[in-house]
Amino acid sequence: MPAASVSAPLPPCRLPTYTLATPVQAEIEIRKSRFLALALPVADRDAALAALQALRAEHPTATHVCWALLAGGASGMSDDGEPSGTAGRPILEVLRHHDLDGVLAAVVRYYGGVKLGAGGLVRAYTDAIAAALKKAERVERIAYGTLTVSVDYADEPRVRRWLDYEAQPGCTLAGTAYGAQATLVLRMPATQLDAARDALRDATHGRAQFPEAEDEAHG
Repeated sequence: MPAASVSAPLPPCRLPTYTLATPVQAEIEIRKSRFLALALPVADRDAALAALQALRAEHPTATHVCWALLAGGASGMSDDGEPSGTAGRPILEVLRHHDLDGVLAAVVRYYGGVKLGAGGLVRAYTDAIAAALKKAERVERIAYGTLTVSVDYADEPRVRRWLDYEAQPGCTLAGTAYGAQATLVLRMPATQLDAARDALRDATHGRAQFPEAEDEAHG
């Protein structure tokens, strides 16, 4: 993918709350130019760039492949040869309007021989990606965090029992380490972290230790 088509990361913005359940696409034609719009959920910038490479391979004769990405701190956009501010930025604003994150939106343009002007291009790219998103099913994004708990070996079965039978949905064992103590890393929705600490303290009669929380307290 040409280096010129990748923009610098954008400043952090308000964290949106939705992503897409599945990819969506649409096509519009404006004054003989075809605009093929695609929006899809992506895990990160690398996944987005891989999807863009595949899109370019699928449309090798396209005049432009313009895009915008919202993926937490790894966001970006590209006009891909269109006049500055007429393609990537309008696509990005549509994503923001729909409160989306973890989404790549791209519009493939086949030039039809009639110039649209800056205002016409902004409307065309906005309308193309908006048409695709009309078909979209949005799903709520859930922020996840990790909780590291260290316990004596005698208390490890209590932690595992809590995880198997009492933990809230979405809580899983992400890793283990064994040294002077047993250390378990739990992954769960961030809103559950505080309650999980309290529950694990109760389950181990106050013996459970949380190294990350203790480090923050002393930081």
